[in-house]
Amino acid sequence: MTSTDFEPSTDTAALTGTWTIDAAHSRVGFVTRHAMVTKVRGQFRDVEGTIVIDAADHKASSAVVTLQVASVDTGQAQRDEHLRTGDFFDAAAYPTITFRSTDVEVDGAEIKLKGDLTIKDVTRPVELDLEFTGTATDPFGNVRAGFDGKTTVKRTDWGLTYNAALETGGVLISDKTTLEFEISVIKSA
Repeated sequence: MTSTDFEPSTDTAALTGTWTIDAAHSRVGFVTRHAMVTKVRGQFRDVEGTIVIDAADHKASSAVVTLQVASVDTGQAQRDEHLRTGDFFDAAAYPTITFRSTDVEVDGAEIKLKGDLTIKDVTRPVELDLEFTGTATDPFGNVRAGFDGKTTVKRTDWGLTYNAALETGGVLISDKTTLEFEISVIKSA
């Protein structure tokens, strides 16, 4: 078996425990339509969080994730600076975005994580559709697990209302925003 043939374990019983997000190997991002014709993608580079998993009683599981607003990165410095202003996230007044789970539903590798998302001191419920992608032990002895997922929200629900009308009709920035998650966690000893 070569390293490219490796398949991580998908045994969910091994998930019970406390896990810490590995920011260096995780991505929390967003996608929104720009000028009605293209998509802009971005992410928050500074993410931290803890996930507690009880494989025997999923209702006892929980997740808390914090994003540093100043770490927003779309690959274009001028746009990133604009996103940090009061027109959007207002990083000076609201330096963090948080998610706190309120309920978990599990069906095999499919997970529906319900919780409260707080942006700019506005807290609203969201449902995240996640897929458990497996566990593996890395070369340093760390037990890792992976989760991928996404959900779609309306950014204006959190006071992110900046926009501009286009001459051809429509608006500069879509209200519909897809949040994307590629999460690597490390099990606590």
